[in-house]
Amino acid sequence: MNSDSTGNTSTNDATGSTGPTCPTDPAGPTSTNDATSPTGSANPTDSAGPTNPTDSAAFWESHYAGVDPQWGTRPNAVLAEVVTALAPAPGVGGRALDLGCGHGGDALWLASLGWDVTAVDVSATALERVAAGAAASGLADRVHPDRHDLARSFPGGTFDLVTASYFHTPVEIPRDQVLRRAAAAVAPGGLLVLVEHASLAPWSWRDGHEDVRFPTPDEVRTSLRLDDGWRTERCDAPERIATGPGGETATVTDNVIAVRRRSA
Repeated sequence: MNSDSTGNTSTNDATGSTGPTCPTDPAGPTSTNDATSPTGSANPTDSAGPTNPTDSAAFWESHYAGVDPQWGTRPNAVLAEVVTALAPAPGVGGRALDLGCGHGGDALWLASLGWDVTAVDVSATALERVAAGAAASGLADRVHPDRHDLARSFPGGTFDLVTASYFHTPVEIPRDQVLRRAAAAVAPGGLLVLVEHASLAPWSWRDGHEDVRFPTPDEVRTSLRLDDGWRTERCDAPERIATGPGGETATVTDNVIAVRRRSA
């Protein structure tokens, strides 16, 4: 469900914070309102946008059927920066969970570092390509494609690293609830990393939402409803140079939220 892989083709990593920052530690559940879903979503291949999508699997199967299999096979530049700084190497048996893995750029990169990665997407086509990429890279024993419609099911177990890069979709899903489940899946001492759109690239479809409002990093973090058992490692909105599917470039803004569950 990685709806925009612009991070995978960026010519520059994060270049500095230009947006709001979060308090040092989570403040706990402060609101029952979920303010983290923009009214539009970005998609690198469809300038017109979908027409009343209602089913996640059907939408994303159609999406990946029309996407170059090589699109999104490199790691997201912002995620790579965050993981390199905060979780540079897995411990023995280190487990990672990649939500909305798309074509597996992040999952394959994490596996190459030694992580044992569960790669989750709703699209069977995307997961077949992830499996093929893992086999071609000699990483099949470390990459485990796992098909879920995250609005209805979620992988079991706990993980030392949980990531979700550009987890946006035009299909209505309980996105905040999914991200809370992602936080719940983090093992003690583990890290949750969210990299999200905070602006629209010129090539992104808008579906009539020219005035889309994206949440601030603090709003995203607050929506997770974390207690004092978590430490905020990073919470900002850096700019970067992104490259679109036609080779065009633009300055875009991302929300980056990295929180660590304190060790028991």
